[in-house]
This record gives sequence, C-alpha cells and structure tokens, in this order.
Amino acid sequence: MKNYLVVGGSSGIGKAISEQLAQQGHHVIVISKTAASSVQTENIEYHNCDITEETPTFPDAIESLDGIIYCPGTINLRPFKALKQSEFLHDLQVNYLGAIKTIQRYIPQLLLGSDPNIILFSTVATKKGMPFHTSIAGAKGAVEGLTISLAAEYAPKLRVNAIAPSLTQTPLSDKLLNAEAKILAAGERHPLKRIGQTSDIVNAALYLLNASWVTGQIMPVDGGMQAM
Repeated sequence: MKNYLVVGGSSGIGKAISEQLAQQGHHVIVISKTAASSVQTENIEYHNCDITEETPTFPDAIESLDGIIYCPGTINLRPFKALKQSEFLHDLQVNYLGAIKTIQRYIPQLLLGSDPNIILFSTVATKKGMPFHTSIAGAKGAVEGLTISLAAEYAPKLRVNAIAPSLTQTPLSDKLLNAEAKILAAGERHPLKRIGQTSDIVNAALYLLNASWVTGQIMPVDGGMQAM
C-alpha cells in the first residue's frame, strides 16, 4: 500500500484518479474546496482546503507520501483584449501557485516515500497556439517550467512529470460540451476524431505513478492534436 495526496480530488479527473488508487488498495488523501460534501470512501480521506488562499489550511500528512497528483485547473477562454489582470492572476493561482504551495508543504514527506513522484497538469494549448487561450496557456506554461525544473533539482530522489490533455469531458469543460453537436465538432478537430474521456487521463496518470524511469516529461494525452 502506498500513500497518495490528490489535490482537487473530489470531482472530475482528480476524483477518478483517487477512486482508482483506492480500489488498488492505496491510502488516498484528497484535498479540495468541496471535499466536505464528498461521500466518504474506503481508503480515501477528504479534507477541505482552498489552495488559492495565501496560507492554505493543509491537513497534516502521514509520515511519508509516495506521490502528489495536483489536479486543479481552469478554463478561461476569452479574447486577449477582454482579459483583466485579475483573471490572469486567478489562473496562475489555481494552476501554478497552488501547486507550488502544495509541493513546498509536503516535500519532506515525499522524500521519505517509495519511488516518490509528482504529477502536474498542463494543456495542449501551451505547445499548440489556440485563439482565446492566452491566460490558461500562460499559467500552464509556468506549470511545465516547474515540472522540468523540479525534476532536475530533485533527481534521482523524486520524479516529476506533467500530463498535457486536450479537451476532455469533465465537469470543468461542461460549458464547452453541453450539446451533442459541440462534442462532435470538438472531436472532429482531433486526429483520433473524438474528445478525451476521464479514463484516458487516469490511465496516463497511473502509468506515470509507476514509470520509475520517467521524469521531467510533459506527456501529451490529446488525441494526436499536438503532433498532427
């Protein structure tokens, strides 16, 4: 049994990853703003924590952690000229600075873990230019820089990787995929002719957690969007 911390694990991709790890017999600590409303599950403990606060109320971790999966994200797609500085800052707070706060809080426990590793989340839009993505692509670009810098600084003791999905059907993307026509049109923009599903991202995360010779990588899970 391993001990994992999943940030943003009460819905969407984070919830699915937490449940898969728990089903495998691992102990999972979930923290999120809405954790109190989550149904308690065997092998999962839920804690309320707002990572956008200057000093988040992180729960005390167990003695060691084998992995952190940081899942919070935003989808703020607007024309560049319409974006306010507060929106850029919010995207940075959720996607980048929240990850930094979490990692700094738990790095001592991670370094005591067995093949410890961190998984962060980027987006296909950091490598493939897309209109209206300046804020989120900028924030996720910072996440990619954090990923490879931490991987270099903490090797060989700690592995750090990121997953870069394209559009995936989750509660976060519901406004973009709330009609069958939108889902079909979005799928047609991908070489594999469909949008992502939660299971696609979960499979990639589980691979990285166990890929003991992989670090400093930004893994595209995007239906071929970035490459083609």
